[in-house]
Amino acid sequence: MPMRGRTGLAEAAAAIVLLAPCGVTHADDAATTASGALHDGQRDFDFLIGSWKIHLKKRLHPLSGSNEWVEFEEFNVDSPEKSIFIKGVAVRLYNPKTRQWTIYWANSKNGAFDPQAQVGQFTGGHGEFYGQDTLEGKPIYVRWTWSNITSPAPHFEQAYSEDGGKNWEVNWITEQTRMAGAPSQSR
Repeated sequence: MPMRGRTGLAEAAAAIVLLAPCGVTHADDAATTASGALHDGQRDFDFLIGSWKIHLKKRLHPLSGSNEWVEFEEFNVDSPEKSIFIKGVAVRLYNPKTRQWTIYWANSKNGAFDPQAQVGQFTGGHGEFYGQDTLEGKPIYVRWTWSNITSPAPHFEQAYSEDGGKNWEVNWITEQTRMAGAPSQSR
């Protein structure tokens, strides 16, 4: 989601809608179902299908000690009639051998995909994706987490770490609510 040093509500919306971070696990550690079978995650992001009302919350100055946030209410992602211009795209690729997702982000500001992808998987309805980036020229780790994905109100957070993943600071939060009458994808 969100926007590793990027600004703009439209870019944020693109990441949320199209999204779904170096700590990569191996297929041997892949999630299992209640029966003990390996989880086939090819449909893990299907919960995003539909129309959503989204509450966005973004920390303005991550990893600076600041706790100043900006919030956007009643943002409807599925509203082309309201002239929402999406300036970015997230491409999610599922690897059935590792049972993990690789998520690539691109936006119009950079004109290319970010060099580092987010990699991760869902386990028990909770998704974690890890990658690397830079913030003000310093290398950081990035973590994306999805929770409550089987409910009509999934939750997304992005966090940064400047100490190799020992401590994380959340800098992006989305609370999504499925719009009344919107189709949902059964899991």
